[in-house]
Amino acid sequence: MAISGAKYVVADLDATGLDAVRRAFENQVAYCRDNDAGITALICDAIGALIDTQRGGKVMDRVRQWTGPALSDAVPLRLAGGVHALHLSGKAPALGAIYRGDAPANAVDLVADAIELHEAFLLQWLDGPPQTNEAGRSANFAVSLLWLAGQGLPADFALYEVGASAGLNLLMQHYRYDLDGITLGSAKSGVHLTPGWRGPQPPDRKITIRSAEGCDIAPIDISDPAQATRLKAYIWPEFTERFARMDAAIAVAKRYPPAIAKLTASAFLADVLKRPATRGVTRVVMHSVVWQYLPPKERDRMTDLIERAGAQATDDAPLAWVSLEANRDTHRHELTISYWPGGEMRRRVATAHPHGAWIKWSG
Repeated sequence: MAISGAKYVVADLDATGLDAVRRAFENQVAYCRDNDAGITALICDAIGALIDTQRGGKVMDRVRQWTGPALSDAVPLRLAGGVHALHLSGKAPALGAIYRGDAPANAVDLVADAIELHEAFLLQWLDGPPQTNEAGRSANFAVSLLWLAGQGLPADFALYEVGASAGLNLLMQHYRYDLDGITLGSAKSGVHLTPGWRGPQPPDRKITIRSAEGCDIAPIDISDPAQATRLKAYIWPEFTERFARMDAAIAVAKRYPPAIAKLTASAFLADVLKRPATRGVTRVVMHSVVWQYLPPKERDRMTDLIERAGAQATDDAPLAWVSLEANRDTHRHELTISYWPGGEMRRRVATAHPHGAWIKWSG
């Protein structure tokens, strides 16, 4: 497999077996390449090249024998995060040639050597899905709230984030935004989000976030340096501005610790959506790059809970559902919004870069 030949193919997310593993790596290479992440593409390509060899020790044996759905389980990103963490630790200096962007011709051997030498370290990275908490995605949520206010919904919001990870997006009221000249948020914030803007200007409304809480099955305590370092390992190394943004968001989180429950999406929503709605407040269920990691039954339960709650919503106590998730057919992340009562379901208002670099707004 070569980076130049990797093609993204719409595949069954629930497929298992060795062919599904191969497809997961080729899709990830193509996806990284298409999102200007050449270093991560090279890492994933080098790992993928080991699948049909005898190299890689127990780590690659586990990858080859993966029993779950490799695409949904994001196997390439699990291991790529581990290799990046290994590089950040300084324990594998030979990987420096890749992470400097030199694109060495012997990248496959460099990665294979590192995997075999640091087997115990890397095996643990295969135990759980990636945790990619990106504060830059808050710009998508901010423009969604502006849009909802522009539709006539109450401009006071209560946020409920599914798959909140470390809760950085729950802190969005403490960030500063410039959305094509529409500014909002805290002018004193160390987190300034100015995504490249394409399309018409978004609505200019005054909004207030009354509360924000979320859930995750494995929440990250951002105040723990080890957990913060693990979170940084999942940042693609090409995007150096993301590391600076992460540090700034961590500083905000230490001052305003986010409220994150250790719960599944459905258990969390069953709890928060049964609470009495407050008049004059729009409740918003939101998530970003989470849907692909939820089992189908959990997605169905979550959808049912939201739609049931939506059926009970009123004009002065509405409910909205905001998601930034990958469209597997178009290979793009789409910002979609539903709201009750009376809203158009799953309306796409934008496509966006998965890490907040730009927003193509249609509104």
